[in-house]
Amino acid sequence: MAIKRFTANADNTITNAFKSDLVTRATGSNMGKSDILEVFSIYAQSTSTSQEAARILINFDIAGIASARSSGEIPAPGSVNFYLRMFNAEHSSTLPENFNLVVAPVSSSWSEGTGLDMDEYQDEAVSNWINRQSSTAWTVQGGDFLTGSSDFTVEQTFTNGYEDLLVDVTQQVEEWVNDNTGSYGFGVFLTSSLESDTNSYYTKKFHARRSEYFLKRPVLEARWDSSRQDDSSKFYLRTGKLTNAQAKNTLYFYNVIDGELANISGDPSTIYLSLYSASGPAGNRLALPIGFGVSVAGDTEITGSKISTGIYSASLMFDSSSISTVYPLWHNNSSIEYHTGSAVTVRSRPGGNIYDVPEYVAKITNLKSVYRNTEEATFRVYTRKKNWQPTIYTVAQNCAPLDIIPKFYWSITRIEDGEEVIPYGTGSVEFTKLSYDASGSYFDLDMSMLEPDYAYEISFIYRQASTYHAVKDRFKFRVEE
Repeated sequence: MAIKRFTANADNTITNAFKSDLVTRATGSNMGKSDILEVFSIYAQSTSTSQEAARILINFDIAGIASARSSGEIPAPGSVNFYLRMFNAEHSSTLPENFNLVVAPVSSSWSEGTGLDMDEYQDEAVSNWINRQSSTAWTVQGGDFLTGSSDFTVEQTFTNGYEDLLVDVTQQVEEWVNDNTGSYGFGVFLTSSLESDTNSYYTKKFHARRSEYFLKRPVLEARWDSSRQDDSSKFYLRTGKLTNAQAKNTLYFYNVIDGELANISGDPSTIYLSLYSASGPAGNRLALPIGFGVSVAGDTEITGSKISTGIYSASLMFDSSSISTVYPLWHNNSSIEYHTGSAVTVRSRPGGNIYDVPEYVAKITNLKSVYRNTEEATFRVYTRKKNWQPTIYTVAQNCAPLDIIPKFYWSITRIEDGEEVIPYGTGSVEFTKLSYDASGSYFDLDMSMLEPDYAYEISFIYRQASTYHAVKDRFKFRVEE
């Protein structure tokens, strides 16, 4: 799984807007229990120079994120990005255009409150424009935020006004997790220049954590590339037309004990891989070219490493054109042998006079019709080229070829309304990139991110020569509690 969502545990809108009499300001109002969050600035509504504003406070369980890291659910710092996601709430009021929202850390603790009234501002309690908690004032009215030159702040431009908020807050979240002192969350508000502008920016609304729309509630979203490319089914011979990176093959060893991944005894951080020409005593240890764990040309050992609990890998190049099959042996560079893998076929990359972008057929081989929202499911995906033509032999053997797609991505859509739940992760963080091994491609999905009692659809795209192409096959399933 390369995406995990953490829902907000508190949010509120605070404002100094005028009440309906256009005389009394609603600085004591609280909207902590509302299903909507709101940002605006209004100029000259009460007098020719009056200014009004609304700001958002939102907090998350940072201790829960730290716990998820400790348990291995999310990776270490530097290997994961955190995004604050807030979803646009449609409304009948005027929607501003061409404005910037600031996201900045709150520097003081605050209480959410139970206010609901966002129209008449009749609910007054705890956090508001003046107070952060009952009878405890903000240092500065309107909230205490870290907005200095050395503090973390980020802005997003809203051109049309109806866009969702999506900003990278990795730096601040990692700081909170590292400090282990909790956090006070983020403030979301218009830039100071827009709040004091002679134009009004009324009104931008987001769904709050109590929204009835499950998929629209604000989240901190952890994204990372967890894909593993095990080249045991696409192990290629190095040729002169390839760069070292293109000639790299990566093999994996999964130390499975009683059906579960477990570290090798002694939990070594380094592991070694040797290739043999045959399995068993008849095999000869093969010499390898320098690079990817081989420090001296002709050495017979590749230095590998531990990837995660019970998973080890090593990368290498192979240039022995007279060898058609190799057998990987994982060991400790001494007398202890951990595992001898199955035969790996050495392949040559095909050439040709015509460049053709292949079409693929896909099938999820273990798809169920219904999943529980407490499951973390692994989907196994078989792919082959669409224009494959079976021979008499392959028909008799009932075996279609497996074609691995290296850059292969998935997305999830809710069928009822076409709502994109998880987009294709094809940007700088490839968080929906599929892994692959000798059996095909696969990915994990935490079903708790999907609202129960709805049907969903899995779609795939692949990248070929910097262009993305869709796989026409779609796969449907339902989530229930």
